[in-house]
Amino acid sequence: MFERFTRDAREVVQGALAHCERSGERTVGAEHLLLALLDREGSPASCALAALGLAGREASVREALDEARRRGGLSRAESDALAGLGIDVPEIVARVEEVHGAGAMSGDPEDRHRRPGRRPGFGRGAKGVLEKALRVAVGHRDRHIGDEHLLLALTVLPGVTGEVLADHGVTHASVTRVLYGAGEAQAG
Repeated sequence: MFERFTRDAREVVQGALAHCERSGERTVGAEHLLLALLDREGSPASCALAALGLAGREASVREALDEARRRGGLSRAESDALAGLGIDVPEIVARVEEVHGAGAMSGDPEDRHRRPGRRPGFGRGAKGVLEKALRVAVGHRDRHIGDEHLLLALTVLPGVTGEVLADHGVTHASVTRVLYGAGEAQAG
């Protein structure tokens, strides 16, 4: 599949690997792809993000991703659903952190750190983004998968990254409008 990726999309994947390696995690997640997209300049996705006002707000996105990791990877929607069942996620996080330290629910450090000499693999979330990007490209009749398709995939897949993007005004409709014009945003 990677042979169909543009240079920009390949650089995003390489950037995601680098983000994962710097954090010491074993698997590349959708959040690593988002962080790598935020690092880009002069590509279709970076231009779309700038047009939507996300340029210069990377720190806010990173903060939102860190907060979700602190909640054990739960999105706000998932936390709200649990609250509807009487489960107070912020209270649980506070109690766990009180006993085990800040960030304890972000994963067991022994479990999430990779072994030396091993490259990180791609987790379910990142694989889902890559597969959805292929479908998005095919749906737009594009021959190659670009970083814009990765961005569109991140906006439609459920989970923390899509929620964080939407909270920052980056939705599938808004990205489609910027990339392809108003007509396809309504049709999609």
